[in-house]
Amino acid sequence: MAASICIRQPRLSPNACRRLRMSEARHSEGNEVTSIAGTSPFASFFMAGFECSSHRRKDGVRLDLIRATSHYLHALGDYRGCAELGLRTVRDGLRWHLIETAPGNYDWSSWTPMVEAAQSAGVQVIWDIFHYGCPDHVDQGSMHFIDAYASFAAEAVRVHRSIAGTAPLLCPINEISFFAWAVEVGYFPRVGPKKRGWFKRHLVRAAIAGVRAMREVDPACRFVWAEPLIHIAPRDRTRTERRRAENARLGQFEAYDMLLGRAEPELGGSDDVVDVVGLNFYPHNQWYLNGPTIPMGHHEYRALSEMLIEVAHRYGKSMFIAETGSEGSGGAAWLHYVCDEVRAAIDLEAPIEGICLYPITAYPGWDNSRHAEVGLFSVVQADGSRHVRKPIAEELARQRALFAANLTR
Repeated sequence: MAASICIRQPRLSPNACRRLRMSEARHSEGNEVTSIAGTSPFASFFMAGFECSSHRRKDGVRLDLIRATSHYLHALGDYRGCAELGLRTVRDGLRWHLIETAPGNYDWSSWTPMVEAAQSAGVQVIWDIFHYGCPDHVDQGSMHFIDAYASFAAEAVRVHRSIAGTAPLLCPINEISFFAWAVEVGYFPRVGPKKRGWFKRHLVRAAIAGVRAMREVDPACRFVWAEPLIHIAPRDRTRTERRRAENARLGQFEAYDMLLGRAEPELGGSDDVVDVVGLNFYPHNQWYLNGPTIPMGHHEYRALSEMLIEVAHRYGKSMFIAETGSEGSGGAAWLHYVCDEVRAAIDLEAPIEGICLYPITAYPGWDNSRHAEVGLFSVVQADGSRHVRKPIAEELARQRALFAANLTR
């Protein structure tokens, strides 16, 4: 069983405390999980996401953020800390590279304590089956990768059912679009043929095979996805530049279109592969074509609400913000902006079911292990606790109350 820690609650202002109590009262009546689309698949509208990347960098170094943040030791305390602040749905992940010790041989000891901790803490977990990192004996660029992934995913569902007694909520492959880009440009180690778009299609084939395998084990599995939500603007107003920028922008929809069978149906996609459309949105998700980031407030910056409405019209499915957050002192202001825009989109009938704060804890950066101060919780302190970042906690309390009121109108 994962070790428990003490989460030190911040001293909230009287107004923030009152908002939090109002939100909790509404939640106890079951209203927080109701949306315009009906009953939400999630236990809470606001969620927490634990950074669980476990890929190798291009220099060969293996990352393991669950270990680096000490979440693997403190899962029970981390989950309880989230639940105490109203985050009763969390995103977390399996570490395939630790579990499949040899082809077809699985050691679940790194994961089962986390499933048990979630049960004990009473939180719902969206489990990322494959968050970038796979065992070294699996060649991601081979056809064997598809079979290996599907077998691993199916066995994970069996294990979850044996512990929890329920069907899991799953993210089969995290950020297919970003994953494919990272491999193609060499940010992650290159695999497979150097053919533009090949690896994205390869990941989609694997994802669909995994969904089919998991549903064979447990037909009640539900599948949540997480893909970047972006905007790309032209550097000038020439027709050619505008067309190039728009084509690049529309590339963000390729993975979902393939999964749903709307594009390249030979890959095996179909409507039932995607239960919830997840969208990852950060301050750096808008940029000029082959140019710099577009800052908020700039005339080329596109409102998040407009982007969400576009996705809602395109797919007509339940949606959620699968990842969002900002580093440093901008965290509370960013949460404020995202929440305002989500409410605006909901008012226009976008079926948005939740917002996931990601990562929920501070963590060491991928490239150089620098300290990244993000989310609600600090790193684990010497006394075994995580401190709570007061500005984020107060803004979260305010937003929970606003959304509870909005969803019960």
